[in-house]
Amino acid sequence: MALTFLALAALTSAAAADPIEGTWRMPSGNDARIAPCGGDFCLTYVNGPNKGKTFGKMTPSGAGAYQGTVTDYTKGGKEYSGKGKLTGDTLSVSGCVLGGLICRSQSLTRL
Repeated sequence: MALTFLALAALTSAAAADPIEGTWRMPSGNDARIAPCGGDFCLTYVNGPNKGKTFGKMTPSGAGAYQGTVTDYTKGGKEYSGKGKLTGDTLSVSGCVLGGLICRSQSLTRL
């Protein structure tokens, strides 16, 4: 009986996974993993010079859109306001300053 409950709980968790979760290839050729962390989704480098570092935290804001923060380790770890938009197997993310006047974007591809 307990084994049946555990199997059902595992299936329910898998079915409830957010579409943003998974491993993504960045334009740099490095990979990032997006996984739940608290009530948000954390973006963490899987390989490359920043392996293991979290560089973003996103919260769903509706219809495949996400908002949060992005950390740029090439700029000394500076944190920016961030947003993301999921379309199929492409996640477009951007980090902005000055209330969104200046933004830098990149697209990640699901692996």
